[in-house]
Amino acid sequence: MTRPVKAAVFGTGSWGTAFGMVLADAGCEVTLWGRRAELIDAVNSTRRNPDYLPGVELPENIRATTDPADAARDADFTVLAVPSQTLRGNLAAWAPLLAPDTVLVSLMKGVELGSAMRMSEVIEDVTKAAAERVAVVTGPNLAREIAARQPAAAVVACRDEAVAQRLQAACHTPYFRPYTNTDVVGCELGGAVKNVIGLAVGIADGMGLGDNTKGSLITRGLAETTRLGLAMGADPLTFSGLAGLGDLVATCSSPLSRNHTFGTNLGKGMTLEETIAVTKQTAEGVKSCESVLELGRRYGVDMPITETVVGIVHEGKPPVVALKELMSRSAKAERR
Repeated sequence: MTRPVKAAVFGTGSWGTAFGMVLADAGCEVTLWGRRAELIDAVNSTRRNPDYLPGVELPENIRATTDPADAARDADFTVLAVPSQTLRGNLAAWAPLLAPDTVLVSLMKGVELGSAMRMSEVIEDVTKAAAERVAVVTGPNLAREIAARQPAAAVVACRDEAVAQRLQAACHTPYFRPYTNTDVVGCELGGAVKNVIGLAVGIADGMGLGDNTKGSLITRGLAETTRLGLAMGADPLTFSGLAGLGDLVATCSSPLSRNHTFGTNLGKGMTLEETIAVTKQTAEGVKSCESVLELGRRYGVDMPITETVVGIVHEGKPPVVALKELMSRSAKAERR
């Protein structure tokens, strides 16, 4: 008799917990790792994550621990769901504990400050795992809706198609439909840059601007993402799929999106410090926008919306001024 697939999820935030539910519903034995003992105790004793998914009952085949070695032991899949800028430090501590053949799965949608590395590259750099052992889950996956088991699709990306198919089987449920892709670069860029565009759309919403503005930002944001992806060797078709357009639309349209909400508060006139103070969870685009802009400069790609977001978020530029500068750029053909 074969044993159930075992999965370790490092991170007990909303998306880590929700994806743990998906894995459990698909038949995996899931162990959540978290740092705070009181939250771990609540998960084990009440079948709830009161801080991030209040009111949601977790499956019986999920347990939680504060011991990373306990979580990692014999895991077929090790899922990483921590804020992207903390990954390197956390993973350095966890790497010696990981099973030698575990598949390392990134749920994170960010680009590392300083190195401008995608999350899969950070994982490879820290663990020395081959790229074929590193996978990415991305797409229009708002955690609260997944936790409510509303129908959703996602992309499971890995350079090794067979590994992607294994992970696909491990997280395929009646409400969660994963598709495979071998374009890891494109899938990760789609997830990281959409957070920046989500901030831009949120800012526009906060300023009271309408759907024409939103549609323009989404479309030109997708063009910006695609230009960068092409320069980095991604498949352009990836950006018209779930990891590109799908994730971008969900992020830019939903009040459940952290980045959209963060941008909305900035657009209403709140300062960066005030917005951070009222934001309970990490809005990845706030820090990653600088890294994404750095990637654009490295590859010689013009990224005006990203540059505008950096100006507002990190340089204190008033949104009205930044928008005027963006709209006054020289005219050009659409496909350039």
